[in-house]
Amino acid sequence: MKKLDDETKADLLTFLVVGQMFAFARSGEWLRTLHLIESAQIWLSSNSAECDWLERAQLIDACRAVALNALDLPFPQAEADLVQLFNLNRGWFLDYRKPVVQQIHEMCVAHLSHDASMI
Repeated sequence: MKKLDDETKADLLTFLVVGQMFAFARSGEWLRTLHLIESAQIWLSSNSAECDWLERAQLIDACRAVALNALDLPFPQAEADLVQLFNLNRGWFLDYRKPVVQQIHEMCVAHLSHDASMI
């Protein structure tokens, strides 16, 4: 199975972090590992991407660290605002026009560039 390139890793990590933040905003709890695994698999399938289980596990682990750091961002709390983080015309794809999605993506890129085991 092929490895993800840096851009694709950052995109998947961003999706996972936004998912974590979405769940936390709605319920006050983080997603369980099983939900993160499913989210990663859905994203990979939707984006015609592949990665091995170890790389997926590393990204899931990284999403927890980035999500904790992202708690300081102005993340929406209302249901209507949360849903707007996604471009629902295309499915559950992130809307990169939203500033908070852009900020989380930047955090993910920075995290990946500092984590030599992910590169």
